[in-house]
Amino acid sequence: MAGIYIHIPFCKQACNYCNFHFSTSLAMKNDFTVALLKELDLRSDYLLNEPVETIYFGGGTPSLLTGGEIATILQRIYSHFKLAPDAEITLEANPDDIHPERLNQWRQAGINRLSIGVQSFFNEDLLWMNRAHDEYQALSAVPDAQAAGLENISIDLIYGLPGMTDERWQINMRKAIGLQVPHLSCYALTVEPKTALYEKIKAGKMQEVVPENQARQFLQGILCLEEAGYEHYEISNFARPGKRSRHNSGYWQSKKYLGLGPSAHSFDGKTRQWNIANNSRYIQSIANHELCFEIETLKTVDLLNEYIMTSLRTMEGLDLLHITRAFGPARGNLLEKNAAHFIAEDQMKKEDEKLVLTSKGKLFADGIAGALFFD
Repeated sequence: MAGIYIHIPFCKQACNYCNFHFSTSLAMKNDFTVALLKELDLRSDYLLNEPVETIYFGGGTPSLLTGGEIATILQRIYSHFKLAPDAEITLEANPDDIHPERLNQWRQAGINRLSIGVQSFFNEDLLWMNRAHDEYQALSAVPDAQAAGLENISIDLIYGLPGMTDERWQINMRKAIGLQVPHLSCYALTVEPKTALYEKIKAGKMQEVVPENQARQFLQGILCLEEAGYEHYEISNFARPGKRSRHNSGYWQSKKYLGLGPSAHSFDGKTRQWNIANNSRYIQSIANHELCFEIETLKTVDLLNEYIMTSLRTMEGLDLLHITRAFGPARGNLLEKNAAHFIAEDQMKKEDEKLVLTSKGKLFADGIAGALFFD
């Protein structure tokens, strides 16, 4: 099974922490849609007729698309790819774009899952992040979607903002639980270079992030959501049983996927490629029937290290038997030997030939994975 990711590179306004590729001008939106359809034609053989299990509209702000535009894109996908009967089709949506008419259009177009960028239920946080919605829209988005028949919903929340108290973070989680969403993605605020947030902190106009506060709120989130019946199935993701994000799980399981649109990435099992992150050049190259991307052929050690990184982020952990089968017993033995230090530090445990991070270890997931990488 494979996945398709579609990057919609437009937003109403720029959140101060975001480093994804987007434009706040919608002038090229129609030309982009035409180019996207042509890219689908040009990339129709990328997945080699492998059934498509998931489609994901990300961005940017995909909820700026009309129901008609989404339906047109999906129809072009259906014409080129074989879809699984129960395919998961997700649309990222902002609360300010959610209202009954548009929800019905999306559902009729084929969307069966929403990922709603709530981030916080407090106006002061939303203003600080420069979000386009307010707390009323954040609270009403989920029940409006449920009333329209879209019940497979995920919401994003951000913790660790400067000034965010533990109490406010816990209220955010309790409100999310009260909305009965089956999936939550909880992210620590990250200060990325070249973002507005980075520049403001650098200029002393905003407070710096306090890592100790983020670590504490991360652990609070795990405790609160697990007590409410959610699986902590990946470092940043929590789901009711059977409601994991199938699309994102495909990334962590190294499944093949095709990325469409400017800046989108693709993976065919052996190579990674990524489209140019420039809207006008993307549109122009597609108009000339040319694909504009860079490509990297992955070595065996690259695939091994990627598996270490992604598997350790999941609740199933790193499968030592898979390492031995796919990469040889010598590497499997060395990996287990190098993991002994983290087991002794109670940051990792070994269960049924799998290495799984503890709650303590999850605080250092990237560092632990990096320490286990092979040269």
